[in-house]
Amino acid sequence: MIKILVVEDDKALNKTVCTFLNLKGYEATGVFNAADAYDRMEDVDFNLVISDIMMPQIDGYEFAKEIRKIFPSIPIIFMTAREDIESKIKGFESGIDDYMVKPLLLPELQMRIEAILRRSRINTEKKLIVGSLKLDSEEHSAYIDGEEVTLTVREFDLIYKLLSYPKKTFTRLQLMSEFWDSESEASPRVVDVYITKLRDKLSACSDFEIQTVHGLGYKAVINKQGTL
Repeated sequence: MIKILVVEDDKALNKTVCTFLNLKGYEATGVFNAADAYDRMEDVDFNLVISDIMMPQIDGYEFAKEIRKIFPSIPIIFMTAREDIESKIKGFESGIDDYMVKPLLLPELQMRIEAILRRSRINTEKKLIVGSLKLDSEEHSAYIDGEEVTLTVREFDLIYKLLSYPKKTFTRLQLMSEFWDSESEASPRVVDVYITKLRDKLSACSDFEIQTVHGLGYKAVINKQGTL
């Protein structure tokens, strides 16, 4: 059974979310602060974490950063009253996978959980197919209609990341921090150069497109016929 940890200091909302998820077949556990969450995560192998931002002592941003150090692959969803773009950017730069603004629509939360868990399985299996494009992360190989497309390691890593999280926007700084050495003197605009190369090399595949999100970064959008 999928185990979900809900970290929310509003006890009524915590109970509502946990009750809903349990009724939908998940095993949801609720805690009210980050310290208790750390304790629970030492004893239970959770598959996903849902967290508020504004919590006592340790806020959601610091909580997400710490989780990423200890559990680098566990999906994290923020649910928060903060809807400004700066908070969203800070959240994604902290390592989260999705961001929902309160008041929550519980059926939407369920759909987002299902989508994230599906992408998590993609990461585990190390292969991704989008229409005519096939990516194999163990081989670092890419094929369109069976024909190999030559990609550099960094180009491959970028497109695999974007397609693993369709419709999710990644900032240039996020992509730089993950795929460039920390001592690199390159400007975040170097990401633009790589995206341009990817668009050119993968132009034969019409099942997705890499869209520019002005002022933020990039996201991959998959067409219906290329659905994962």
